[in-house]
Amino acid sequence: MPEVIVGQPVTRVEALEKVTGVAVYGADVSLPGMLYAKVLRSPYAHARIKSIDISSALKAPGVRAVVTGEDLPGVLGGEAVKDMPFLAQGKVRYVGEPVAAVAAEDEAAAERALELIRVEYEELPAVLDPLEAMKDGAPLIHPELAKYQHIPAVKPVPGTNILSVDEFGKGDVEAGFAEADYIFEDTFTSHIVQHAPIEPHSVVAQVAPNGKITLWVPNDGPHRLRKDLSDALRIPLHRIRVISTYIGGGFGCKGGLKAEPVAIALALKANYRPVKLVLSREEVFEATIVRHATVITIKTGVKRDGTLVAREVRSVWDTGAYAEKGPTVCRQSTATSAGPYRIPHTRLVGYCVYTNKVIAGAYRGYGTPQVTWAYESQMDIIARKLGLDPLEFRLKNILREGDINATGQVAHSVGVEECLRRAAAAVSWEKQNRPRVTAEGKYRGVGIACAGKNTKTPSGSAAFIQLNQDGTANVLTSTVEIGQGAKTIFAQIAAEVLGIPVEKVEVSGPDTDLTPFDASTTSSRSTFHMGNAVKLAAEDIIRQLRQLAAAAWDCPVEQVTMARGQAEANGQVLTYQDIIKKHYGAGGSILGRGFFYPPEEKGSGMWSSPSVFWMYSAHAVEVEVDPETGLVEVVKLAAAQDVGRPINPLNCLQQVEGGGVHGVGTAVMEQLLIDSKGRVLNPNLHDYKIPTAMDAPQIEAIIVEAPHRDGPFGAKGIGEVVITPTMPAVANAIEDAIGVRIKDLPLTPEKILKALQEKGDIPQAS
Repeated sequence: MPEVIVGQPVTRVEALEKVTGVAVYGADVSLPGMLYAKVLRSPYAHARIKSIDISSALKAPGVRAVVTGEDLPGVLGGEAVKDMPFLAQGKVRYVGEPVAAVAAEDEAAAERALELIRVEYEELPAVLDPLEAMKDGAPLIHPELAKYQHIPAVKPVPGTNILSVDEFGKGDVEAGFAEADYIFEDTFTSHIVQHAPIEPHSVVAQVAPNGKITLWVPNDGPHRLRKDLSDALRIPLHRIRVISTYIGGGFGCKGGLKAEPVAIALALKANYRPVKLVLSREEVFEATIVRHATVITIKTGVKRDGTLVAREVRSVWDTGAYAEKGPTVCRQSTATSAGPYRIPHTRLVGYCVYTNKVIAGAYRGYGTPQVTWAYESQMDIIARKLGLDPLEFRLKNILREGDINATGQVAHSVGVEECLRRAAAAVSWEKQNRPRVTAEGKYRGVGIACAGKNTKTPSGSAAFIQLNQDGTANVLTSTVEIGQGAKTIFAQIAAEVLGIPVEKVEVSGPDTDLTPFDASTTSSRSTFHMGNAVKLAAEDIIRQLRQLAAAAWDCPVEQVTMARGQAEANGQVLTYQDIIKKHYGAGGSILGRGFFYPPEEKGSGMWSSPSVFWMYSAHAVEVEVDPETGLVEVVKLAAAQDVGRPINPLNCLQQVEGGGVHGVGTAVMEQLLIDSKGRVLNPNLHDYKIPTAMDAPQIEAIIVEAPHRDGPFGAKGIGEVVITPTMPAVANAIEDAIGVRIKDLPLTPEKILKALQEKGDIPQAS
């Protein structure tokens, strides 16, 4: 039966809450008797703490609690590696590391108390460059690396700053290079980028007299947060309750442990008074997480006719002072670093390396934008050197249904070819004789790039649906509405299966005491994983309703059909309300349960099984480059996205448009600057530039459908891969415009002018 609600551009179910200002975000939470917290942070990139004196701060007016690392002795957190104290213990490893914290009656009193804390440091040699950090004799940031607990996927190299090494591949890469007519080798570097969410990180923590901890927090993985806290603080899960608020922008930075442990430590000392901690804008930039800077060397063997035969990739990931999600970012993206191409021989190696800088972690794309930057830039270099059309060169080698990808997994539900063709058509790729210089003297060029990304596998999601006695339904999940439209997607799926209008479905926010398990709202996994769980829960209700209707009519279940919100059999009709009333009397409800865990995939894979689905996209851009100023304007961005099957097409288009602007900012504008002492030089939204609406190009968002056999109604995820090809597409267009190749991000005017000078197009600066 064709769907009537899935596939429709339904208005977001939380839209009214948000536009009227009643939606509750983290900093909006306020409780009676609440205290306010502030954090003292390290001014040094690497230093031993000789002493901390908090005696004066404790006596300051309005102060109710002061904590240091001594209050959490031996407590270390971390999703992949247990290496991070929540308040520094013994030494600090980056500028901005929390050293002490104060809870007071108001923020001003807490700020004044911080000034009274005396910390004596002994500065240690710092290492800020990941390549230097990998060398023998480099200062060791974590001499205890070999002793840390870690997940099996992490492969540390004790006695070094190499936190983890990952290696994937297939075939015989040396034999592949021997078959090649040409071998290309290039090194590309990418920069540190901050997520820059409009909403800062925050938490309200309350400790009840029985010891139960309740948190109100904008965190993208409430059940994961609860487990991380349970592991770190050695508190049973049922003694920790996480209530999710709406999230005002995250892009990966609102997961894991950030402000929560410090707030809990203060609340434990505050005589049952709740403690609220909201980070300042500067703290968000200096002391949360950033996107990894990388150094990626890629070597490719190719036949004279343009057939790829071998690819070797060596990537180095600057993960900063603590592991956070660095090892899994390195692992997931290393596995994708050969690109969505059919290459018989590959070797892919990634190194995750500690430095004394701000911590790097998850960021939209989870490392794939950096590796895509490298392989799609080199694809263009190869095409131009061989005299091939860059689009045709890609199409000749692109993965298609049934091909084996670079990690040995069979590819299916592959829409990347259509993404390339439709993105190219949107910028009239075939018009080779287009005007190359504008009336203002700017050079015009076009570029194209494509990408593939895996999702987090394996991971589970559970959903409950309560069918109420009036025929309405409540969907209970722990997926966080982070701006991606998850609530609307789940409402559509539930309404479709139950046969009721979307307006009769309410989707609740996560509360770990009430809503069932979900691994996290990350990795573009929610529509696929939780969407399946919601679908299963709704189908469970339908199954129960059929049984109840059959019992009411005293007929076989097989005779009962369900449609339009009612049961039918032998000419008789019962609404959901009728069925519930007949079974329960005056009042009652039916609970549907759904749990989805992806089926096992075949192939070499990354974890215990390969990725359950891959996402694909392609971007084509038109740019104008001013040769006098070096300024790049992205005039048009055509972004084609394989969504599997759109549950809500409007939602998909919004994701694609937002990701396109995000990608343009990363390509030409955004960069976190760090000086030789490890200090962030632009920790605010004045000096750290992100695109405004005035900077956004014309965007043509294109939906490509390659339905997935296991996705809910064929859907896959899209949230991350919408940003992935933008950077190389822009770089490729710049070379098309002015004939220079820049291999270092971001693509700033200074680098373009320097490249033009070296090329001889403009005079050298005197």
